[in-house]
Amino acid sequence: MAAFSLYWVDPSDVAGAFLNYLHISPDHHFARMLMRLADRLSDIKIWHLIVVACIYSGLRFAEAYGLWRARAWGEWIALVSGAMYLPFELYKLADRVTAFHAAIFLINLAVVAFMFYLRIYLPRLKPAISRIT
Repeated sequence: MAAFSLYWVDPSDVAGAFLNYLHISPDHHFARMLMRLADRLSDIKIWHLIVVACIYSGLRFAEAYGLWRARAWGEWIALVSGAMYLPFELYKLADRVTAFHAAIFLINLAVVAFMFYLRIYLPRLKPAISRIT
């Protein structure tokens, strides 16, 4: 809902208030870049941004609820949504190798591997174990 309330506010005003809140001088490169981006936002781009933000937050809320309630679909959402980031993280890692990019990639890879283990490997392992015993 907060994203919808930003529709009627000028993006330049929001960017200026954000920079002021962070005590960033308007003369810095980052501040000028942010202000240029805010000036270029049109109404349709703002609506696209609002829709994407709402879908993303809804997906994350559904994932959190499903994991909290130990639902299988929550684990599937975690597996797919975590795996979606891997190509982008590999691209950033290939573009510029830093300890930060490597750590982010490895942590996300560990989460995806664990969800893969829970959703795909473990259910196939259980019938084999029951046949042995």
